[in-house]
Amino acid sequence: MDAPPSGVVAALGNSNAERGYPPSIGTPEFREAVATWTSQRLGCELDPAKEIAAAVGTKEFVVGLPHWMKLRRPDRDTVLYPAVSYPSYEMGAVLAGCRAVPVPVDTNWTIRLDAISAEDRSRALLLWVNTPGNPAGGLDDLDAAAAWGRSHHIPVFSDECYCEFTWDGPPRTILSTGNQGVVAVHSLSKRSNLAGVRVGFYAGDPELVDYLREVRKHAGFMVPGPAQAAAVAALSDQEHVNHQRETYLDRLHRLANVMTAMGVETTIPRGGFYLWLPAPDGDAWAFTRQLVQQIGLLVSPGEFYGSAATNYVRIAAVQPDEKIEQLEQRVLQY
Repeated sequence: MDAPPSGVVAALGNSNAERGYPPSIGTPEFREAVATWTSQRLGCELDPAKEIAAAVGTKEFVVGLPHWMKLRRPDRDTVLYPAVSYPSYEMGAVLAGCRAVPVPVDTNWTIRLDAISAEDRSRALLLWVNTPGNPAGGLDDLDAAAAWGRSHHIPVFSDECYCEFTWDGPPRTILSTGNQGVVAVHSLSKRSNLAGVRVGFYAGDPELVDYLREVRKHAGFMVPGPAQAAAVAALSDQEHVNHQRETYLDRLHRLANVMTAMGVETTIPRGGFYLWLPAPDGDAWAFTRQLVQQIGLLVSPGEFYGSAATNYVRIAAVQPDEKIEQLEQRVLQY
């Protein structure tokens, strides 16, 4: 991964926040920084006292959410999530003893709400959406997802950790239609290259946020104070994100050209920093071995992201430019 801004690293080391226990919901400074960022970047106004809380990175939030929601609604047992997606949505349901029900996606890799059965709706604890999506980069209609959840009284959680890397239009959020019944989940890992710091946030419906803040507090979830200070610095700086956007988009185009040179046509995703392409002859594992052996490129076979994606591979544009240049040179020799 690329280096985070020096000012963010300095804030991490000089916060003087390492001695006391941090508030589980996030420091006032952190929640204010989130509110300012969502207002300026996403056009949404949030109350930092009632509608925002910190997460220890967002993977723990994603995986733990079904357990907390099942305590809230023990009469329901189903987690709905995109059929081609980040595997932690399914794993969270499994670990909570819930039914994990993948929702089909269309040819643009967007979730098909019309494919959710009446039985699954009646049993649903929550619906996950992810825009831009990992791995395919699809952009869901978040307004439609919010309306669907409200009409069926099912909370909708929107994983928006790649929103800064939306190539088709401005960044999207499910909060644009209001907070009722919806929660947006964001991470500093992708936006600011702070995956090792473990800090993110969730925001939206005040009733849902209040419930989750309370149960998570008693479970001991706390983002370390220095990490929150680093997040405040990162959220206050858009310049490094703009630079990272340019870097990722350039790498995506360069990697796409590498694949074209190998005889595999691909397209730039609508969002995110992954190429998602069908494997020649439909054998993702054979294509994975071929890329490693011939040009030293390690990719992720599609079955990691669901049984509906077994003939695809994902290529992450996260390696430094000199590594991509090596790939380009190897392809010329190939």
